[in-house]
Amino acid sequence: MVSFSLLKNTFLFSFILIGSCGNSVSVQKAKPEAQKEQTETYYKEDQLLTKIKTGAENYKAYLPLLEGKNIGIVTNQTGTIINNGNTGHVVDFLFEKKVALKKIYAPEHGFRGTADAGEHIKDGKDTKTGLPIISLYGNNKKPKAEQLAGIDVMLFDLQDVGARFYTYISTLHYVMEACAENNIQLIVLDRPNPNGSIVDGPVLEKEYNSFVGMHPIPVLHGMTIGEYGQMINGEKWLNNGIQCNLTVIPCLNYNRNMEYHLPVKPSPNLPNDQSISLYPSLCFFEGTNVSVGRGTNKQFQIYGSPYLPKKDFSFTPAPNEGAKDPMYNGKICFGEDLTKTTKPKQLELKWLIEAYSKTEDKSKFFISFFTKLAGTKKLQEQIENGTSETDIRKSWEQGLDSFKKTRKKYLIYK
Repeated sequence: MVSFSLLKNTFLFSFILIGSCGNSVSVQKAKPEAQKEQTETYYKEDQLLTKIKTGAENYKAYLPLLEGKNIGIVTNQTGTIINNGNTGHVVDFLFEKKVALKKIYAPEHGFRGTADAGEHIKDGKDTKTGLPIISLYGNNKKPKAEQLAGIDVMLFDLQDVGARFYTYISTLHYVMEACAENNIQLIVLDRPNPNGSIVDGPVLEKEYNSFVGMHPIPVLHGMTIGEYGQMINGEKWLNNGIQCNLTVIPCLNYNRNMEYHLPVKPSPNLPNDQSISLYPSLCFFEGTNVSVGRGTNKQFQIYGSPYLPKKDFSFTPAPNEGAKDPMYNGKICFGEDLTKTTKPKQLELKWLIEAYSKTEDKSKFFISFFTKLAGTKKLQEQIENGTSETDIRKSWEQGLDSFKKTRKKYLIYK
């Protein structure tokens, strides 16, 4: 079961945020009796916990919008829904509600979320429902017109983790663009951002645009995927400035300072809360010769390499789910175990800086992918030049201040 910390002054609300082509944002408030019906409470360890409802669980807001329409859905294993106390998948829920669901569109890692990062995913069929599955990765990141044929409304239900290089927001961009070009309404079923209280890191420079960074935002953007969709639309980041007919179905009883524990892994190498909180900081190592624990059961909670000084802590990567051929497969890596580290309150650079300072051959530490992850060449140059972490952070301030002003226009939650 998903659990959440009760915060003082937890607010309850229900509204549909709608932004269609050229239209202004409007807010529809729920009636008091409806709000009461949508609020549930649980007791755990003698503490009263107010249950947050995800957009998928806020089904009274979107099921009427699907009546008489042919529906597609972009989702994967994170599309969970609790209904009448039972946890299931949103696809199965829609089938039970007799929604005319026609196709499933799956992002990186596939519909069941078991593929390696970057692994080619073939189109297929869901064995339970018989629905065709179309992969939105590799050479088909953006759904083609023929793949959207017959679809009136597209649902989008993916669990993001709030980092620029986590590719579900890139998939959102391409789906929004395809829907806009093919006159298809897009409904985002929003989910909390487990790193939603943090806005930090260098803002991406447009010359370093890639699938792991498509927009001028910092590494940690502090937005839900629904808020982020509003920003894509409002800032006209889609091709030729087009805008998508976008509806965001919000979470209920949520604010971004609440702790959020994901019910399932968002991807194979983010197995728990600790990995999700450390991911934005440790992912920089993916652009270096340092392993982040792929091929172990502590992915994104440890780091190390054969080229760092020998110490008590070590690990040896081996093939497993999500890492069929991990970096340093079968080789002993020395580094640091962060499994018990306190959840970061900012984008941490200390581990990256320390690893660079202690590696044997600094000329082989960075690889070209690092610049794509950082969204700028400056960070690598600063680390190589021995710039202090304080001065590196100061260099981000102007970009972060500008981003926060833009971001404020699209926030749904406090």
